Amino acid sequence: MTRYADIPKPIRSGIVVVDPERGTPQRIIVLQFNPDALERSVSPQAAGGEGDGGGGGSGSGDKNEALRLKGPAQETWKITAELDATDQLDVAAPHGIHPQLATLEMLVQPTTAKLREATRLSKNGAIEISPIEMPLTLFTWGSKRVVPVKLTEMSVNESAFDVDLNPIRASLSLGMKLLTVSDLPAGHRGAELYMAHLAQKERMAGVAAQGSLGAMGLGNRDIGLGR
Repeated sequence: MTRYADIPKPIRSGIVVVDPERGTPQRIIVLQFNPDALERSVSPQAAGGEGDGGGGGSGSGDKNEALRLKGPAQETWKITAELDATDQLDVAAPHGIHPQLATLEMLVQPTTAKLREATRLSKNGAIEISPIEMPLTLFTWGSKRVVPVKLTEMSVNESAFDVDLNPIRASLSLGMKLLTVSDLPAGHRGAELYMAHLAQKERMAGVAAQGSLGAMGLGNRDIGLGR
């Protein structure tokens, strides 16, 4: 008979906010439930322009650049996270899931202190005020995928409330752009984390089972290998 203690505890996905200089976590957000799906879109950064550069087509790409890449692929991820206070009846929740929602929303909001500082500089006649820099955000989907991201979109659907109109159930859709070495300065901690993520991807590709030309009904001659 299988005992409950023998069943592995599932790993939770989540978000870690990191100080980019020290590398220390400033906030750890563990998602209450793992999203049912992770939607990923990968777009290669081609070196040349689009098209075939002639030869019967209408494109204007450089033929010498057709197989070249100018940098890492641009990748976006999308998830929908579910939050439900009724699933944690043993935990006091006088504010419903307000705190959890606020924590996630502050990932895309500057703090009041930073906004006041920008206002103070403006009043003092500062000619140029640098955009407010946010901490480094990491999205984790198991130990094999820990990636630096920039949140690009967020939508919240609150579907149940307590008597004080605190939300107690909601779904939160997050859109993220992976930050690569093309997006971050050399030596930035986020750039190093992206390189570690890419190296992990290379290792996974290395253990994938190799296919065969025969399975596709082809031989070496069909692809120009051999006479």
